[in-house]
Amino acid sequence: MKPFARRLSRIEPFHVMDILARARAMEAQGRSIVHMEIGEPDFPTAEGIVQAGIEALNAGRTHYTPALGLPELRAAIAQSYPAGKRPDPGRIVITPGASGALQLIFAALINSGDQVLMADPGYPCNRHFVRLFEGEPVTIPVDAATNYQLNAELIRRYWTKNTVAVLLASPSNPTGTVISDREMAEITKTVEQLGGVLIVDEIYHGLIYAGEVSSALAHSPEVFIINSFSKYYGMTGWRLGWLVAPAEYLPAIDKLAQNIFLASSTPAQYAALAAFTPAVQHELQRRRDIFRERRDFLLPALRALGFVIPVVPPGAFYLYADCSHFTGDSHDFSLNLLERAGVAITPGLDFGSHRAAQHVRFSYANTIENLRAGVVRIRDYLGGN
Repeated sequence: MKPFARRLSRIEPFHVMDILARARAMEAQGRSIVHMEIGEPDFPTAEGIVQAGIEALNAGRTHYTPALGLPELRAAIAQSYPAGKRPDPGRIVITPGASGALQLIFAALINSGDQVLMADPGYPCNRHFVRLFEGEPVTIPVDAATNYQLNAELIRRYWTKNTVAVLLASPSNPTGTVISDREMAEITKTVEQLGGVLIVDEIYHGLIYAGEVSSALAHSPEVFIINSFSKYYGMTGWRLGWLVAPAEYLPAIDKLAQNIFLASSTPAQYAALAAFTPAVQHELQRRRDIFRERRDFLLPALRALGFVIPVVPPGAFYLYADCSHFTGDSHDFSLNLLERAGVAITPGLDFGSHRAAQHVRFSYANTIENLRAGVVRIRDYLGGN
């Protein structure tokens, strides 16, 4: 047998993909499935963005852009940040999705054995990308007591001589919680004092439903910011994201981008320019309001069924629920719920190891009618157990 790289044994698949594949197979057989597992907006890409992409294709804008991205798009992204905290467009790097941004950052920062601190539960690709570059993800258990987020005290407690960076997500996947401006300022100061680098995933930043939360750029120009056109902008399949890099890292990031992916999709970049027009922004804000309405329906409905959700998530489109009242194995629970009730959800196993078997994630990126139907099916399923 031909050899495989040892790193593969340390990178796990998405368990939810097994559930999604089974759900699709059931649908092909005529079963009705309510999807509450998928982590992408159910809305199609806004018409203004689609038309801009079509116009780019018709105009022959299909050649490479510079590795760091289309200058007009980098300028538009910079302009989208609040006045006074606006990064220079030269610090914006366009990437193939937020995943492309993570690859560039970790390639620039991590040597073999270097540690990156992150929350557990958290988005699984974060730890896998660290391992891809031979680093060590240090997953720190968090719960409702810290709003399912890291804080300065936890960072100091888990910091070692091998730690080089801290990765945060605000709002987070799977919990939808955010880090307050006050706490982010304290974390930024702490990481700088410890001599590390702070990386903040802000890909759900446009989907915040209560209060005002600043970008971490407000606290330091030395922070790496990751963002994406996938979630708020509804462009998942276009595969486009960006990062804001500290100025001293840009030559390294440029060199890495040239080698790893050369450039992001040119038609997608021209399409993304339309995301900042008033008409598209109005539509995106309308969709954000719909997501909030869905959250406000699903959260109390799940609590009424017996799921424990101790924190009202102010962002993203997920509810991370304790299901230990019903099961000690959330993966088995998710599979049974799909087979017997036709409702697809995500087991906690995908997001880490801290009490993963007692948690599931619900996505409310579905219509309110489908969410209502899903709640009825779950109620019937629980009543039959």
